Amino acid sequence: MDETTCVKLLERHGIKPTSNRIVVVKALAAEEHPSSMTELEEAILTIDKSGISRSLALFREHHLVHAIEDGDGNVKYELCMSHRGDNDDDDDMHVHFYCECCHQTFCFYDTPIPHILLPQGFVRKATNYMVKGLCPSCARKQTK
Repeated sequence: MDETTCVKLLERHGIKPTSNRIVVVKALAAEEHPSSMTELEEAILTIDKSGISRSLALFREHHLVHAIEDGDGNVKYELCMSHRGDNDDDDDMHVHFYCECCHQTFCFYDTPIPHILLPQGFVRKATNYMVKGLCPSCARKQTK
């Protein structure tokens, strides 16, 4: 994602585009999977952990990123899918798959999350649907 796109994305979410925030958005957009704080620190050498953490907290508050627990006790972050289209809705409800062997988290955008009827009075704000198992690469290694 180029800088102009990052600036527009931040502004669309009501966030002032600073140089640090642009760098964090670029790092998140460059990943094909949700990123942990450690992975972001390794990818962004120009910003310290507290700067990255502040940006992520602000992004979560403005629904630009969402956080998931990867099934191994680690929190990972990814851009909400609303950055891919023109709407402002948070379209971050999708299935995540956690490989218990390589510890990679995958996003399955096209796999529907089952609709769950909640008791009267409950209002769903988000759904975290995590499937655990082995990714294709790790499954092949275990069958050899």
